[in-house]
Amino acid sequence: MRLVKDRILFVVAVILYGTIGLFLRFVDLPSEAVAFYRGVIGGTCILVYKRIKKEKPDLKAIRNNLVLLILSGVMLGLNWIFLFAAYVNTTVAVASLCNYMAPVLVVLLTPLILKERLDWRKIPCILAALAGIVLVSGVFGGDIGNPLGILYGLLAAACFTVLVFLNRKLKDISAFDRSFVQLYLSALTIFPYMMIHNGGWFPFPSDLQSGLIVLMLGILHTGVAYCFYFNGMAVLPVQTVAILGYLEPVVSVLCSALFLQEAMGVPGWIGAVLILAAAVVSERIPPPGEKQEKPSEKTTPE
Repeated sequence: MRLVKDRILFVVAVILYGTIGLFLRFVDLPSEAVAFYRGVIGGTCILVYKRIKKEKPDLKAIRNNLVLLILSGVMLGLNWIFLFAAYVNTTVAVASLCNYMAPVLVVLLTPLILKERLDWRKIPCILAALAGIVLVSGVFGGDIGNPLGILYGLLAAACFTVLVFLNRKLKDISAFDRSFVQLYLSALTIFPYMMIHNGGWFPFPSDLQSGLIVLMLGILHTGVAYCFYFNGMAVLPVQTVAILGYLEPVVSVLCSALFLQEAMGVPGWIGAVLILAAAVVSERIPPPGEKQEKPSEKTTPE
């Protein structure tokens, strides 16, 4: 039952992440400034929540995991920085596709780093989801821009992959304590980049709409979603995380098609169906060693 709840919350986080691009269209701020505000507001949101519940941060748990927390917070900030650089140097489709190589890297490296056995029955589902993301991204539709953007996108994926493994190494620390520290550190990592990129000026929202959207992105799409996402990532099988994580671009593209009237195209729809089918099929594969119940073995009363 607990794993079912973790799956649901993980999918909720993925859906929230998938709607960020839609809301960013209505924010008059550089993307790196939005990321900075997300880190600060998200971390503060978690601390306020704990305060309302009359809970204090577990300083002992934070100290025991301090090195891993610092490294993971920096990796989160670098992931955002490299992704923004990729957006500038290549197309959004190519940058997103490179960034979404992270789940594949996690699956491939898990047996080496975490010594966890892979369920090879789910590998076809992961490959199908990867093919789906290629189609959804529309990467074959035009110029890829500066090849340097591809390098930045892959570096973003590498940073996120390291972040995942660092989170799996954390011990005896709650999702809330872990998250607020990492979010603050990510904001601290982004701050110098933001200031340099904006000529030394600190960017503020220029209108009420932008301010409200940034506040929502910080509280809901960062504070809440980050806890859901990385709590699920810490307990769910890596194959499940990889496949369900690919629902994010599907949500993003569907939001663009439904709310912004952006054409999705036949390849995009095929890719979306591939990803959704891969997620459904993967979740129906029983864990290794678990036998499916046969009708004759049911123990229901006569």
